[in-house]
Amino acid sequence: MYNKNTKQDPLVAAVTAALGAGVATSFAVSQGQSPWLALGITLFAAALALVLDRLGVV
Repeated sequence: MYNKNTKQDPLVAAVTAALGAGVATSFAVSQGQSPWLALGITLFAAALALVLDRLGVV
C-alpha cells in the first residue's frame, strides 16, 4: 500500500528538520529569545534528524 523509500537523501531530512525548527525558533526570537540560542536549537534539530534518519527511525 505504501512503499517507503528507504534510500532517502540525508540532506532532505536535515533541511526538513531545519525548516521546521526554524519556524518555531523564529517565533521564539520574535518573543525575545536569543537568536544564537535559536540557531543552536535549529542546528541540533537538523543533526538529530540526520542521526535518526541514518538509524532508520524516521
